[in-house]
Amino acid sequence: MAEWYEKSFGEDYLIVYRHRDFGGARREVEQMINWLDLPAGSNVLDLCCGMGRHSLALAEAGFNVTGVDLSEALLREARSQEGAEQVTWIRSDMRELPLEGGFDAVVNLFTSFGYFEEDGEQVKVLREIYRMLKPGGRFIIDFLNPAYVIHHLVPHSTREDGLNHIEEHRVIEDGYVKKDIILTAGMDGEPRRYHERVKLYSLEKFREMLEQAGLRIQSVHGSYDEADYDAETSKRMIFRGVRP
Repeated sequence: MAEWYEKSFGEDYLIVYRHRDFGGARREVEQMINWLDLPAGSNVLDLCCGMGRHSLALAEAGFNVTGVDLSEALLREARSQEGAEQVTWIRSDMRELPLEGGFDAVVNLFTSFGYFEEDGEQVKVLREIYRMLKPGGRFIIDFLNPAYVIHHLVPHSTREDGLNHIEEHRVIEDGYVKKDIILTAGMDGEPRRYHERVKLYSLEKFREMLEQAGLRIQSVHGSYDEADYDAETSKRMIFRGVRP
């Protein structure tokens, strides 16, 4: 049986998340460049690059970028973008990468973490980040803030995208934030259903897993405006750190 992410990150994902724009990615990359403090020409791995928004912005900024994702549909979209030839695109599971490493930085963005049931599987991802980095290499992991998600959860919402009707149901259950998506094209279209699930990790648990993987946290931010992380009010939990 296929995992939820194998089905959900297909062609319809491009409709559901069309509002995630390239301009926003460029602004986030500007801050990431300040945090990473790397010279132009550095080698950067965008792990779980999706449709390539951040990979392309990093390449525009002068870095040698490799974008990795499991979804062929999202990689196809990434390859269709202007400037895509500047990025090396690779299809792979994030737990076992077909790369030797040696990167100056690895970024894992837009809550592309916590997809698996077992903590050990998440640690495999972090160990791959460690393996991909050269000693002294830096990482950024942009994860959701569990407390904020719990307190601000919108149980149900609907919206229109052209002829597409998108209905989303959200719930906190068994330590996960879960979302069920129903997408209907046109008045008579057959509803297409998708499920998303992300395991909720506290700062303390995330820190423990990073330590298991041999990675060291340097700072934790609550957003891309460089605000310090606050467990109750921050929307994000963005880890910045290094491979010792």
